[in-house]
Amino acid sequence: MSTQSPERPRRNFYGRFKGKTLKPSQKTYLSEDLAALSPGAVDWDSNPDRTPIDLDALFGGRPVWLEVGFGGGEHLVHQAQQNPDIGIIGAEPFINGVAMLLGKIRRAEVTNLAVHPGDVRDLFDVLPDASISRAFLLYPDPWPKKRHHRRRFVTPEHLEPLARVLKPGAIFRVATDIPDYVRQTLEEVPRAGFEWLAEGPEDWRKPWDDWISTRYEQKALREGRTPHYLTFRRNG
Repeated sequence: MSTQSPERPRRNFYGRFKGKTLKPSQKTYLSEDLAALSPGAVDWDSNPDRTPIDLDALFGGRPVWLEVGFGGGEHLVHQAQQNPDIGIIGAEPFINGVAMLLGKIRRAEVTNLAVHPGDVRDLFDVLPDASISRAFLLYPDPWPKKRHHRRRFVTPEHLEPLARVLKPGAIFRVATDIPDYVRQTLEEVPRAGFEWLAEGPEDWRKPWDDWISTRYEQKALREGRTPHYLTFRRNG
């Protein structure tokens, strides 16, 4: 008896895939390093059956963390350096950011990272249930216009599969400098099965103890915006 592969969902993508012309060194990183850092077969052409990634084989049985939209990769590499006993997957569709990360990985010589250069929703398809111990969403695209709020990550389309792949008790960190993004996060994330862990203002005003300020945060501070650090725990 034959089994039919899942039907590819129709997913609109509203961000950028590429920006300024890549430097020759960045093109080298992409051609020489990216394939070896793949978490597994994520795209639909190579994995039409959506076979789950073998995370134990990828990271040797270590706990696995996930960063959604890693920007230039500063935080991702920092966490990999500080936590060599953890495996970390970064997902980022903007190829310029991916190239920046690959350069940082070379210089830092970290070996516990995997990189998905694409839409995190495709990665969610092939991550096993309850397989991720911690997730990060740091300075995501704010989509400030009201009619674009449905494009934000903190919507059921993204949060429901995130909740599925997180282990019960897993931590989900969100950093943003946009007050309305804070509002939507505090409305939508608990609905998806998370508990906000703040007990007082300092819990969202102060960065996490292991935080490294990113270039996006530095831009926000220069422009007078206030960072918010929100910590949630996956129910279950």
